[in-house]
Amino acid sequence: MKRKPSTETTAAWIRLMRVQTRVLNAVEQDLKKAGFPPLAWYDALLELSRAPAGELRPVELEKQMLLPQYSTSRLIDRLVDEGLAVRRECKIDKRGQFVEITEAGRELQKKMWSAYSAGIEKHVGSKLSDTDAVKLCGLLDRLGCSCVETPSLAVKDGAPAR
Repeated sequence: MKRKPSTETTAAWIRLMRVQTRVLNAVEQDLKKAGFPPLAWYDALLELSRAPAGELRPVELEKQMLLPQYSTSRLIDRLVDEGLAVRRECKIDKRGQFVEITEAGRELQKKMWSAYSAGIEKHVGSKLSDTDAVKLCGLLDRLGCSCVETPSLAVKDGAPAR
């Protein structure tokens, strides 16, 4: 017979799902109030800005952001339409393409970070001590959520680790 989760494990799961939804929704609202586009735009621009030469294949961006393909395609279309990214043909594989961040995209990502970081502080940092945050990271890492980055690299040039 397969083992079922304990009552405590189920309660932890429910809390984890609820807090994720609530905090993300709150941060999204903070970005909206500040006049910025959705958090997915920030995440895409962040991943592009971190990539070598500021470009990724759409499938690589999809994997980094953990979004379904159709959502990533629409997001890329919006970023391109707004001049925040451009599509480039792959010189080696003419069928492939790259998405490259523009200077306007880099600027928006940096501006969004001010509202995003304030939201993180408001909805998470103000509720946890640094010691609590380290403990929480350890627990999440045990669930396979490690960002593989050291704490000193967690925020660099307005680009937080995810």
